[in-house]
Amino acid sequence: MNEHTVKAFDEDITRLRGLIAEMGGLAEVAVQDSMDALVRGDEKLAKKVVKGDSKIDALETEIDKLAVRVIALRAPMADDLREVIAALKIAGVVERIGDYAKNIAKRVSKVTERERFEPLTLLPAMADVAAEMVHDVLTAYAARDAQLAREVIETDEKVDAFYDSIFRNLVSHMVENPKTISSAAHFLFVARNLERIGDHATNVAEMVHYAATGDYPLDSDN
Repeated sequence: MNEHTVKAFDEDITRLRGLIAEMGGLAEVAVQDSMDALVRGDEKLAKKVVKGDSKIDALETEIDKLAVRVIALRAPMADDLREVIAALKIAGVVERIGDYAKNIAKRVSKVTERERFEPLTLLPAMADVAAEMVHDVLTAYAARDAQLAREVIETDEKVDAFYDSIFRNLVSHMVENPKTISSAAHFLFVARNLERIGDHATNVAEMVHYAATGDYPLDSDN
């Protein structure tokens, strides 16, 4: 590629990274806000999260268009192609994280018995770990940091442990007091969405590792 083309490509990559950082930041805040809204019963904040998801969707669309344009016009190869493909895939995963946050926010108005449930002390802690995974994996993407990506993958075990604990707790509540079944079911739905956020952050971490090294974490362990 000539100097002008190289410069244009670098600008496109910088733009892609910036859009993903913006998108990821919005998704991270959405996770935190949806949980705050759930704990406090703040329906106004919940509605803000639901409404804000459209911005995340719009950014995904913009990233998709830019990535396709870069591939079509710049014909990137090797490391450069991995970078563009990773950006395309990561955008799709981050959009799903935003959807999970929106799903949690939609439950806020449906929960009526917050004070009776121990999971309301566990769910925010679980959400903190999930949101931290999202933050760290985006940091890893920006820095092409394969080691940090590995650490994010390892952290997913904590999210899974939270889910198992909350699941057992909620089942006990439902068995001991059938009147709590409705609210407990909503909390279980929230826990499941947080668990999926952790899984999606792990998926992004694997893509970041691939973009940085050319192989997936499991491949590099063999």
